[in-house]
Amino acid sequence: MKQIALLGMSGSIGNSALKVIYNHQDDYHISLASVHHNIDNAIKNAVLFNIPRICITGQSAERINESDYPGIKFYYGQDSLIELLENDDYDICLNAVTGSAGLPYTMTVLKRGKDLALANKESLVMAGHLVKELLITSESRILPVDSEHSAIFQCMFGHSNDEVKSLHITASGGPFRTLPLDDFKYITVENALKHPTWSMGTKVTIDSATMFNKGLEVIEAHWLFDLPYTQINAIIHPQSVIHSMLEFVDGSILAQMSKPSMELPILYAFSYPKHICSDNVKTDLFSLPSLTFEAIDQKRYPLFYIALQAGVSGGLYPTIMNAANEAALKLFLDRKIHFTDIVNVIEDALNLYENQINPALNDIILCNQNVYEMMLKKHEVR
Repeated sequence: MKQIALLGMSGSIGNSALKVIYNHQDDYHISLASVHHNIDNAIKNAVLFNIPRICITGQSAERINESDYPGIKFYYGQDSLIELLENDDYDICLNAVTGSAGLPYTMTVLKRGKDLALANKESLVMAGHLVKELLITSESRILPVDSEHSAIFQCMFGHSNDEVKSLHITASGGPFRTLPLDDFKYITVENALKHPTWSMGTKVTIDSATMFNKGLEVIEAHWLFDLPYTQINAIIHPQSVIHSMLEFVDGSILAQMSKPSMELPILYAFSYPKHICSDNVKTDLFSLPSLTFEAIDQKRYPLFYIALQAGVSGGLYPTIMNAANEAALKLFLDRKIHFTDIVNVIEDALNLYENQINPALNDIILCNQNVYEMMLKKHEVR
């Protein structure tokens, strides 16, 4: 039985992982889980799944009467989680922590030499060069969990980069794909959280609305598959059935498709290199809609192109960009700025801070914190 360290258990990816493990209890067991908020739900799942160790990285847990749960050992704080990842017994870690907070855990797992099922885009966006260096000597394998990268990963199996002409990463286009540009000034938080095809966490849902997430995924693909940005494309596919495509130099194209669900890429990361029998996701070909594709409009989705440029520039620019976006999302969710101001916050940060090539991990973490705090302070206008 494969032992799983599940980071971010209470989030969208974490909940999907629980569904996979529930249906495959003879194959997988959670030996360690982390949660930032929603502690009551975490304890409920710890009891249901017989999870022996829970680390709470967010709010205080003083209200928990640990004697009520003799089968669970509780730990608190980021440092405790890092220590657990360094010493606990697990076979694969699913890093489903949201945002830049997931980076230290990625580095810890890779230094330990354990397999990493990676759902945290920011680890590669901010520190792709460091991750790549680690993998040269580490026994770890990175198994991508983003549906787009899982699709490419599956299509790449058995093929070399010399055979690849282009990667085509698909995007739904989010909730504002057809909204007139003149109406963007009326977009509310509630509008931005209504994704047309996927059920995701708050940050990823809004990043999908701005198409920022697709820029992050292009950067992530660059590091995951060791391909130049000139060979990585993104296109809008509103139905979210084809999760990405691999175009070969001979003109043939392989695509991975299924009903939109994060359970499939999670299951494949756990079962790699095999596809195992599962009832988690069923796709009825006769009920699928017509499949269409569109180009990404720069006027509608400027953040996608800004993210691309930051990725190409490298160094600290992806960290600056990502930290500014996290600050802008908080300001937007707190109704301090408008949806159309998100791009202004990111452009401001990129203009304000100088780039640094090949930054060390401490430089990245410090820059991330400084930019985030500065942008919050500077743009809190209401």
